[in-house]
Amino acid sequence: MDIRAIAMGLSFALMWSSAFTSARIIVMDASPLFSLAVRFLISGVIGVAIALALGQTWRLSRAQWRATMIFGLCQNALYLGLNFVAMQWIEASLAAILASTMPLCVALASWVFFGDRMKPLGIIGLMAGVAGVALIMGTRLNAGVDGFGILLCVIGVLALTVATLSLRGATSGGNFMMVVGLQMLVGSAILFVAAPLTEEIFVTPTLRLGLAFAYTTLVPGLMATFIWVLLLNRIGPIRAATFHFLNPVFGVAIASLLLGEQLGLLDVIGVAVVTLGILAVQLSRQSPPAEPAPDQPSKIRS
Repeated sequence: MDIRAIAMGLSFALMWSSAFTSARIIVMDASPLFSLAVRFLISGVIGVAIALALGQTWRLSRAQWRATMIFGLCQNALYLGLNFVAMQWIEASLAAILASTMPLCVALASWVFFGDRMKPLGIIGLMAGVAGVALIMGTRLNAGVDGFGILLCVIGVLALTVATLSLRGATSGGNFMMVVGLQMLVGSAILFVAAPLTEEIFVTPTLRLGLAFAYTTLVPGLMATFIWVLLLNRIGPIRAATFHFLNPVFGVAIASLLLGEQLGLLDVIGVAVVTLGILAVQLSRQSPPAEPAPDQPSKIRS
């Protein structure tokens, strides 16, 4: 992995992790599902426009259309929608920690449902991740954190796991940016229906809302996705996924810096354990470098 790939991975993790803080700011001044629907509409239109400019088309394979619909529903409508709603009651740092367990859930689901082999290091990582989350949840529940908000985040993580697994083999037909733009539009359509049915729509125009909305639309929404695509093309999905282990650290640090959210000693220990668990799982999924084939013995001519 070269210096450029490392820089791209760090940038992606930082942008992706910052979305929880910007979301927390948005829901202070606007109804969560409606604001998210508007964000996806803007991001989707921009994404499709970029795809068309790159020469990509609407003609997707059946697997890509299926992945687009599942991803739009599970990641955008359910995962992000439930997280936006939950952050009316819980802190951005806690939402970031819970969301960061997605690689652990994907590894576990791949092991249980798809028969992927799990190395001892990966099993240790899963156990460490579960222990770290349990430690954090125990301290937060004892401190009186909203249990309903936690439940929404947990359901969101499970939905994101389904969305991630749905992409297995779905990007082989190209048109990746078109898939990204269309799945945002799918999420937007679903949330525009859900918002008036589940919440009182309101928008309080403030400078912080405008800045946070623009940031979350352009940076985590589009720039992070673009960098992720470049990183996948450069080093492959397994190596690229290793950078997800930085999400709980960056997410907690950004929330503490911008929102002043406080962490106790047990929280810090739990974040460290979860981070190491995610790293162990990702490292266990990397294949060792292939050994060069031995020289073939020359044939003796008679």
